[in-house]
Amino acid sequence: MTTKTILITGAGSGFGKAAAIGMAKNGHNIIATVHVSSQVTPLREEAEALGLSNLRVERLDLTDSYDIKQAQSWDFDVLWNNAGMGEAGPVWEIPVDLVRKNYEVNVFLPLILTQGVVQKWVREGKKGKVVFTSSMGGLFTPANWGTYVSTKHALEAFAEAMQQELAQYGIKVQTINPGAYYTGYNETMADNPFRWLDDEVNFTKRADLRKGFDDFFATPEGKMDAQEMIDRMIEIVPADEGKFRNVVPQVIEDMLKNHQLAAWENRI
Repeated sequence: MTTKTILITGAGSGFGKAAAIGMAKNGHNIIATVHVSSQVTPLREEAEALGLSNLRVERLDLTDSYDIKQAQSWDFDVLWNNAGMGEAGPVWEIPVDLVRKNYEVNVFLPLILTQGVVQKWVREGKKGKVVFTSSMGGLFTPANWGTYVSTKHALEAFAEAMQQELAQYGIKVQTINPGAYYTGYNETMADNPFRWLDDEVNFTKRADLRKGFDDFFATPEGKMDAQEMIDRMIEIVPADEGKFRNVVPQVIEDMLKNHQLAAWENRI
């Protein structure tokens, strides 16, 4: 594998940060972008302390069109769309403005960034690669996670279409689909409904929803060690070859395949 220059969105924490450091340690040139300015200096200092002069840290707030335009002007080989956020709670009661916001951050803004990048690559004749962090939730829909996972379903569709559309230009596209690894991301998402859910207004009761989330996070599948996923991301993102869809761990891939087969017999 040749040394790559890799732009990562959402590299201020979680998978993005850990994989950025791991890929830099492997010799790749990393542009680790973070959502807010206050994350820039601490990550720069951490990279310096680790001796990673090949890990560059920049702010890229996807809601800032100037940040996006600046990022589209940088030179890199791989765009890893990793940034995202999640709204949870019952789809039949969630305020629709929160659904729109989740789509803006997880779907529309990454699409804007990606369109600018790949169109530049096509003009230049550059054979780059685009990676999307999807989710196990991009392939099935559990109750009370429908808003978030529907954004990942949309990413799956965009990625699959772009893989076909861009193949003629030598641009590769793939997804990474993590299970419910313990990074704090899912746990924070599970807190989000409680800022709007009202026992005096909503049919879904706060205590019932909280118990459902807590019961899931108490299972082995709800709190897996994130290092397994990080190690796989460090391999997948820079690679020249590989699968279009990358579900980790294998037990989750098997579960999703069984779920999709069973869906054909699902009855109302």
